[in-house]
Amino acid sequence: MPDRRPIIAIPSRFAATTSALRYSAVVTARALADAVYRAGGEPFLMHPVGADEAAGRLAAVDGLLLPGGGDLAPSAYGDDTAHESVYDVDAEQDAFDLAAARHALRTGLPTLAICRGLQVVNVALGGRLRQHMEPDHRHLVHPVRVRPDSLLARVTDAEKVEASCYHHQCASSLGEGLVATAHAEDGTVEAAERAAGAGWFLGVQWHPEDTAATDPVNQRVFDGLVTAARSA
Repeated sequence: MPDRRPIIAIPSRFAATTSALRYSAVVTARALADAVYRAGGEPFLMHPVGADEAAGRLAAVDGLLLPGGGDLAPSAYGDDTAHESVYDVDAEQDAFDLAAARHALRTGLPTLAICRGLQVVNVALGGRLRQHMEPDHRHLVHPVRVRPDSLLARVTDAEKVEASCYHHQCASSLGEGLVATAHAEDGTVEAAERAAGAGWFLGVQWHPEDTAATDPVNQRVFDGLVTAARSA
């Protein structure tokens, strides 16, 4: 009998409309689920409500993928006002993602954090965000330099990654225990890892799912998560 696929929790995102449903929806990008499945994992789409129950619900999974999405409320990282470009803020989504991140960091649950997901982890650890970048990194594919001795380097077996980006925010200061392990040419932190601590954690500011189906380097980001989840 084949080995059981490790269960990878992916908190879904709220959507006002979708083409296939008549009402507002709870959704996950198919590219994310496909990348996890190709890696040998079982994507488990979590309803992102009930932050006080997040830890108990995550006890049933082998790994966590914190995906991209709308912006975190600036108040989550101590800003009193929001830039006019801040969009799709949802208090319930923020509370659930932050609770899931804190549980994963505390317990060592293998975790991959993508775009907003990296920002969530950064804020959970006391870091701050730049509310808007000029120019922003929307609809942008660019090379990012990978630190040679990093987890990202080991996972991708690459010194440079072609990163598909869609973000207008980034870390302005990293949270406690996080270290930058990849940068864009303009200095933006494109990946961060934990200097120490339990478990496997990798955060990337770009969207590896965009090109993972055709780019083995980006697919290896998901392979690394599933491998860690299988071994945990």
